[in-house]
Amino acid sequence: MPRITKHTFATFFILLAFQPARGDLEHWNQFRGPNGDGVSTAKALPIEFDEAKNVRWKAAIPGEGWSSPVVWGNEVWLTAGSQTKKELRAMCVDIASGKIVKDIKVFDMIERKVDPAYVHDSPHLNSVATPTSVVEEDYVFVSFGSQGLACLNRKTGDKVWERRDLRIFQPVRQGSSPIVDNKNLYVAFDGTDQQFFVALDKKTGDTRWKMDRNVSTDWGATLRARGLQPRKGGGGKPGDNKKSFATAHIINVNGQRQLIAPAGEATISYNPDTGEEFWRALHPGGFNVAARPLYAHGMVYVFTSGLTNYLIGIRPNGSGNVTDTHIAWSTTRGTPSIPSPILLGDLMFTVTDSGGIVRCLDPRTGDEIWRKRINGNHWASPIYANGKLYFSSKEGDVAVLKAGREMPESVVKSRMNASFIASPAVAGASLILRSTTHLYCLQEGFERTGQQVAADVYPKATVAKKEAVKSNGPDAERLAALGSKLKAMVKSGKLSREIATELYQSAAGNTK
Repeated sequence: MPRITKHTFATFFILLAFQPARGDLEHWNQFRGPNGDGVSTAKALPIEFDEAKNVRWKAAIPGEGWSSPVVWGNEVWLTAGSQTKKELRAMCVDIASGKIVKDIKVFDMIERKVDPAYVHDSPHLNSVATPTSVVEEDYVFVSFGSQGLACLNRKTGDKVWERRDLRIFQPVRQGSSPIVDNKNLYVAFDGTDQQFFVALDKKTGDTRWKMDRNVSTDWGATLRARGLQPRKGGGGKPGDNKKSFATAHIINVNGQRQLIAPAGEATISYNPDTGEEFWRALHPGGFNVAARPLYAHGMVYVFTSGLTNYLIGIRPNGSGNVTDTHIAWSTTRGTPSIPSPILLGDLMFTVTDSGGIVRCLDPRTGDEIWRKRINGNHWASPIYANGKLYFSSKEGDVAVLKAGREMPESVVKSRMNASFIASPAVAGASLILRSTTHLYCLQEGFERTGQQVAADVYPKATVAKKEAVKSNGPDAERLAALGSKLKAMVKSGKLSREIATELYQSAAGNTK
């Protein structure tokens, strides 16, 4: 049993004040939970576990998919797909048993739209089922990006409506998850060829409104400002700065609802009822947005990737182009490009997708309070419950830290035979983790037997082969010089690590 100190009680009462007012019943019904912020009211989630300890059950999930699990009552819903069978499915798993009780074929795959001019097409960097579903009392809304959206009857699994006409070219597939209110379903389509945002009638799937993103920046000037020379034809990646993967967020500002929807190189606020644009803030070079925006302290917080990893605080009370007037602060120091943040009162917690550096920030200013390395590569967004932060990595580690203004002295780290890309969900006292192969239900007091652990079956890994780069000669010297330049640009905040890696690999001939 951990030793209880005065500091422990002080931390508990401080964090209790951070908890937003919520009902006792909490359905983890959408990406990042009931409020879309990764914060749970659960009090008894397990802190330490392995493949046997504190595991209620572990279920193999057929197909592939990175969509996060969502929970309604005793049901866990998730999506998956099969490239071999060319089909896309939605599954419902019983929380008590771990059994798949519904396995619904939603769509047969249609031929993926491509752009011959985009020679670096890389769908393998994403899954066929990445957008997270939304579940409600009567319906489940599932999205497979350009492959289609559908509304399912939650109790029967029957398809209520579908839309397969909303198609774009997304070279890394789509990741934007749908969100809903009492009338509409909202989702972004930000490809390299088209960028638009739509609101669909929840009951019928009919289009309520559709808005062209209409984001135009001087891409050549953005590249030159970072010491990069624009390449003819976009360097085989035309329109790359137009793409985005972010999930929208509905907020309330002085009694007016706003739908905050990051796009490539701009964050836009819409009237969710009409599609009217309230304001937009440009962030040139900051595209590939994946993190879900948050709202607190009179500011909308947006994380970008692309050329530059920005963290921006935007005051949402303006109109028109507010880039020069309503950006309260921005920083490029140690900001993540994929995992979303946790915001607790006057503390913000982030983790870098590369290297696993956890940072505690003051959300009013962006100033760093503390940082701690937990290692690993983090694409999954963290969650918060009962005074603790949970971080799950692609290497299969789940790190648990105390959430507070003081840097935690220790990290509880559990290693699973897994790779976590989907973000966790919470169901009562259970922590639901989806790996690339299995679904875990972790709960205190349960344990799997040695026979159960030994019976786990994993699909064979596919290893991509790349040509080796010559280790000497002019090419090696050129690549070494380029590597040094790119490292300096990353360190100064002019370039994101992801784009620097991509540029280096492209120069080395490793484009796939």
